[in-house]
Amino acid sequence: MTDADAGLRARLVDVGVELLAAEGPQALTLREIARRAGVSHGAPRRHFPTHLELLSAIARRGFTELGARAHGALEQEPAGPRARVAALARTYLEFALERPGMYELMFRHDLLESGHLGLRDTSLPLFTLLARLIGEADPDADARRVAGALWANLHGTAQLWRWRSLQLALGEEDIGPLLDTVLAAHLGAAGNGR
Repeated sequence: MTDADAGLRARLVDVGVELLAAEGPQALTLREIARRAGVSHGAPRRHFPTHLELLSAIARRGFTELGARAHGALEQEPAGPRARVAALARTYLEFALERPGMYELMFRHDLLESGHLGLRDTSLPLFTLLARLIGEADPDADARRVAGALWANLHGTAQLWRWRSLQLALGEEDIGPLLDTVLAAHLGAAGNGR
């Protein structure tokens, strides 16, 4: 691949990321991405043979950003394993709420199943990190199952918060107390020595 080809490939992904942030996943057509990148509507196919491959490359950027945020949060949280799990959970929720279009794209079933996204290289390292931290917080726990349950709970919390369903049901606008309750449900109450 020439430098020009690599540059255009990266530009198409950059434009897709920008379009996603501005208009949401429904706007991510090959034609619109090509138009905004200033290339012919057929140009993306030279770098991404299918629309799914381009969407996967855009979603991979999201996983990279989420991973960087997670590791950054953990570097700033030197306290015990439970506090580190809380920092990771908070980072996940913040990402989901700040980048809803990207978050939605990242977890699309067709992308995860397609193999183009490289699930093992993108989302599983974060899951493994979460499971490891849970295992450190509670050595007697089935860390992978607890991590799966916590992840599912965080995912649902993010969706319901974005839809404003939880704010209506709880009568509050601060997600912090709800996150504390989610963590307590999966890790036990704070201050129990973990």
